Amino acid sequence: MLFNSPIFLIFAALFFIGWPLLRRRRNIRWMYLVFASFVFYGWWDWRFLFLILGSGFIDFFAGLAMGRFPNHKKIALVLSIIGNLGSLAVFKYLDFGIANLNSLLHLFGVTSSVPAAGLILPVGISFYTFQSMSYTIDIYRGQLKPTHNVFHFFAYLALFPQLVAGPIVRARDLLPQLKTCNPITESQRYEGLKLIVAGFFKKVVIADTLAPAVNAAFDAGDPQVSAAYWWVIMFMFAYQIYCDFSGYSDIARGLGKWMGYEFPVNFDHPYIASSFREFWQRWHISLSTWFRDYVYISLGGSKKGIYHAHAFMWITMLVSGLWHGAAWHFIVWAALHSLYLSLERITHWPEKMKRLPLGKHLTTLTVFLLTTIAWVFFRADSFGQALAILKTMFTFTQFNSGIIDKLIDNNAVNVLLLILGRQLYFHFELEKSRWTNLQFKLRPQLEMIVIALLILTCVYMRGPGSAFIYFQF
Repeated sequence: MLFNSPIFLIFAALFFIGWPLLRRRRNIRWMYLVFASFVFYGWWDWRFLFLILGSGFIDFFAGLAMGRFPNHKKIALVLSIIGNLGSLAVFKYLDFGIANLNSLLHLFGVTSSVPAAGLILPVGISFYTFQSMSYTIDIYRGQLKPTHNVFHFFAYLALFPQLVAGPIVRARDLLPQLKTCNPITESQRYEGLKLIVAGFFKKVVIADTLAPAVNAAFDAGDPQVSAAYWWVIMFMFAYQIYCDFSGYSDIARGLGKWMGYEFPVNFDHPYIASSFREFWQRWHISLSTWFRDYVYISLGGSKKGIYHAHAFMWITMLVSGLWHGAAWHFIVWAALHSLYLSLERITHWPEKMKRLPLGKHLTTLTVFLLTTIAWVFFRADSFGQALAILKTMFTFTQFNSGIIDKLIDNNAVNVLLLILGRQLYFHFELEKSRWTNLQFKLRPQLEMIVIALLILTCVYMRGPGSAFIYFQF
C-alpha cells in the first residue's frame, strides 16, 4: 500500500477513527497495531506476511532465550542473525550469486548455466530485517530487556508508518513508547500535519515531477547525448532521490506523531554538508547509525588504530552498498564513498579548503558534485551504463543544444531550479536574517497559509504517481 495512493487515505482514515478508542489498553492497542500493519503490508501480496512472521518469531524467541539462558545467549544471537541474513540471502542475493557463478563458469569454458531462482523481492525486507536484528543484538549487549508479549513485539516490528522504507527505529527507543498511552498533544498533531504535508509535497510534486525526465534519460538506448544534458539529469536525480526518500520519512514521522510516537529524524539537509563525514551524518541517518553501531563498532571501530579503522570503514560501506542492491554498480557506489571518506581522513582537505576565500562554499559544492558523480552508479541499470554516462559527462566537447532546449521546456527543470534555490537558502543560513526574524512573528498565520497552499499544490500540480524509490530495497 503506497502512501501516495487513494487506498492508503481510506486505510489511514479508518485507522485513526479507531485509534483513540482502541489505544487505551495495552493488549488491545498492540493487537490493533499488528492487525492494521499486517493489512497495510499484506496489501501488496499477503504471502509476504509469512516472511515477516517467520523473521519476527525467530527474533522474539531468541530474545526470550537470551533472557532465560544468559550463559547461552550467544547461540541465540547467532541463530537470530542466521535467520535474518538467511532470508535476505535467499530473496535478495540468490540470483545475484547465481549470475556471478555463471559468469565464472563461462570464464572457465563451462557452457551450461545454473538457472536463476526468479524469486520476488518482498517489499521493505531490508528495513524490517535490520530493525528486527537490532532487537536481539541490543538484548545480547544488555541494552534492552526482552518483551514477553508477542503482540508488543510485532507492534514494534511491523508498525506500518515506517515498516517498508524507514526510518529504522531501534527496539530500545520504540518498545517503551508502545507501552505507554500518553495523551496525544496538540503540538504532536500540528507537527505531524506539517511533516505529512511536507512529505507529500516532496514526493508527489518534486520527486514525481523529476522522475519522468530522469527515467527517460536512463531508459534511452544511447547515453552519449551531451555532457551538459547528463549533468542536469544527475542533478535532477540527486534531488529526486532525496525528496522521494526524505518525503517518505517525513510522512512516516508525521503519522507516528499522530499516533503518539516519536521516530528519529532520518534526513537533515544532506546537500549542505561540507565533508563526506558530515554528509553521512545527514543522509539516511537511521541506516548510517545502524551500520556504525552494529557493523563498524562491532568490527573494532577506531580502537585498533588508523589502518584498521580505514579497513573497517571500507567493509561497512561495501556492506551498505550490497544492502542497497544485489548488483556490482551498488558496490562501486559504496566503494566511491569509501574512497571519498578515506581521502578526507588522510588529507583533511575540507578543513584546508575552508581556509581559502569562499572556502566553505567551495567545499560544499565539491562534496555535492562528487556525491552526484557517485549517484551515477547508484541509479544506472548496470555498471556498463554508468561508465558510458560518466564518459559523456566528462566529454565537454559534446554539447547538444536541442536536447538542452527540450529539457528547459520540461517542468522538471523548473522544479530543479526551485529546489536549488531552496538549497542555497539553507546553505547561506538566511533563516538567521532580520527578514526571517520578522517572519517569525507572523509564523502561526503564515504556516497555516503555507500548509493550505502545499496541500493544493499536491492535489493540482502533482507529477505522475510512482512507487517510492526505496521500496526496491
